Amino acid sequence: MIDLLVAGGGPAGLATAIHAALAGLDTVVLEPRPAPIDKACGEGLMPGAVRALAALDVPVVGHPIRGIRYLDDRHRAEGRFRHEAGMGVRRTVLHAALSRRAAELGVPVLAGKVTSVHQDRDSITAAGLTARYLAAADGLHSPLRRQLGLERPDPRPARYGLRRHFAVAPWTDCVEVHWSALGEAYVTPLGPDRIGVAVLTGERLPFDALLPAFPALLHRLTAHSGSAVRGAGPMRRRVRARVAGRVLLVGDAAGYIDALTGEGISLALTGAAHLVRCVRAGRPLDYERAWRRATRDHRLLTGALVRARVNPLLGPRIVPLATRAPALFTALVNRLT
Repeated sequence: MIDLLVAGGGPAGLATAIHAALAGLDTVVLEPRPAPIDKACGEGLMPGAVRALAALDVPVVGHPIRGIRYLDDRHRAEGRFRHEAGMGVRRTVLHAALSRRAAELGVPVLAGKVTSVHQDRDSITAAGLTARYLAAADGLHSPLRRQLGLERPDPRPARYGLRRHFAVAPWTDCVEVHWSALGEAYVTPLGPDRIGVAVLTGERLPFDALLPAFPALLHRLTAHSGSAVRGAGPMRRRVRARVAGRVLLVGDAAGYIDALTGEGISLALTGAAHLVRCVRAGRPLDYERAWRRATRDHRLLTGALVRARVNPLLGPRIVPLATRAPALFTALVNRLT
């Protein structure tokens, strides 16, 4: 019998499979799309994510990131990473690196999709395969999470993300976050002649209609061609629990607050490690507590920042406050990385 069946072959699923293989578990990944898979994301790996990938012996190539910079039309705050650097990495490059590592470890990645599960006291069966446990790494809109009744409603206004690449040489070694009344535009250096721009907003507008809200950024981009636009959202996903019998949620499927602090990959890698440790110990219920402990800072700080962001009084004051308290801003940046 397979020890761990992984539904979803994105970064969270592949990282889970790699952890499982390194722990001596027999694991299989089911993914309907061929690698490498692209999707809308900021593509900035925080130092913790770079460190976690190195621990898995997953080499990635990109542009070093030394800190986070917030800007609005009059203010600028910068928090530098105190220890290791982060890295701007194309999503497809990251996915290809994880796929290669999984292949090196002999993890089969089968073309297929889990649409339903049947579980009893000893096993779970999905897509014609039987395993001891199933890791649901099927993304932000996780069909398995919904099918298992683990999703919670969220009446708050939705936020969405749109991402495009531009053939522009990076002008900074920071991830720049440009703030405006319409949302935030993330600029991630990805290579010597390429940057990624991701806009987070509550408005359902085309990418080109959002850019004029960021005039300091717009004038750097207008003369350069961009790639196709990729979108994602609604981003916030509330989840009742990460464990349902022998099914454990990981990555975005386990719950998501917002891309505002750019930690999606870090949290996926951390969750994957805890999931495999709990499965290997035969204590799947411990995963819920481990996930909550590991994501506590992210949930508190990112949740507070998003609430402040959408508050009409507090939102416009975020960048000015970060400018006036640089030590606190740097401490918060490093707390989340």
